[in-house]
Amino acid sequence: WINCTNMLDAGAGFGGYRESGFGREGAREGMYEYLVSDWEKALSPAKVAEAFVPSASPASDDKVAIDGIDRTMKNYIGGKQARPDGGYSYSVIGKGGAVIGQAGIGNRKDIRNAVEAATKAGSWGAATAHNRAQVLYYLGENLDARRVDFVARLMESTGVNEKKAEEEFETALRRIFYYAAQADKFDGAVHSTKSRHVTLAMNEPWGVMGIVCPDEAPLLSLVSLVLPAIAMGNRTVVVPSSRQPLIAGDFYQVLDTSDVPGGVVNIVTGERDLLTKTLAEHDDVAAVWYFGSREGSAMVEKASAGNLKATWVNNGRLPNWLNKAEGQGRDYLRRAVQVKNIWVPYGA
Repeated sequence: WINCTNMLDAGAGFGGYRESGFGREGAREGMYEYLVSDWEKALSPAKVAEAFVPSASPASDDKVAIDGIDRTMKNYIGGKQARPDGGYSYSVIGKGGAVIGQAGIGNRKDIRNAVEAATKAGSWGAATAHNRAQVLYYLGENLDARRVDFVARLMESTGVNEKKAEEEFETALRRIFYYAAQADKFDGAVHSTKSRHVTLAMNEPWGVMGIVCPDEAPLLSLVSLVLPAIAMGNRTVVVPSSRQPLIAGDFYQVLDTSDVPGGVVNIVTGERDLLTKTLAEHDDVAAVWYFGSREGSAMVEKASAGNLKATWVNNGRLPNWLNKAEGQGRDYLRRAVQVKNIWVPYGA
């Protein structure tokens, strides 16, 4: 409130800032606290898969599909590649059950390091929206230059044919450009409230967000969840697909060459739900998006209750990431921001 106090109106949201929790009452943002989008209600339950727990002990029957030198993917924290704190890695199984590489087994310390790096990257949220848009366009351009590599990685990792791998890559590329275009166009509003008052509703980033990706469409789901968050000025700690994390390793190589400041995107691989629990309990993480199992969704909501952070969970139902109505849109942008209402009185 500016030159006034305790001004309330049903047309303007209230709550969240400088209070315990994040809830809003009134206005559109208040209604969104109680409503579910049509596309979310229409989602079907995902096929229940056996929980995947990375193991540092190689299986005796592992087939090796690596041509040349064995490569171990590191974590990506603060704009630098970092070995996992525990020093362990696990074999990544690809097409035909063959080992296609190694990925680090992250732990709680790696998550804490990533959150610390994200916290230090606050200048990203303070940058102009136009500047963020230009960086994201550049990211898309550089990703396109690696098209052949990413298509090959998708085929090797998931076993899809070249046509489907090309479709996933092309959709991911279009999604980056979509959110780059939206970075400076997802505006706030001026509410009609009391006479002789201007009430401004401003979209502001949460700050540090935890993002947990599903195993399905490992590149497209990663892009679909990370891009709206960083387009709105958030910094992210990302847990990529545990079964197919190598695509995230290729992606952070593109981040390195695309003017994305260190700490804006941090990637930690390992056991998904174990890392997620640390994210949900961390006091410096303002919001968590979780796309995984029904049990993992319940765990996130329970663990986050201690510090009242905002959560978005899928309850074991997965969108079709190739479908724009489910994998892209303003719902993702809306959940990547919180609304600040500013009351300004004026004279006759």
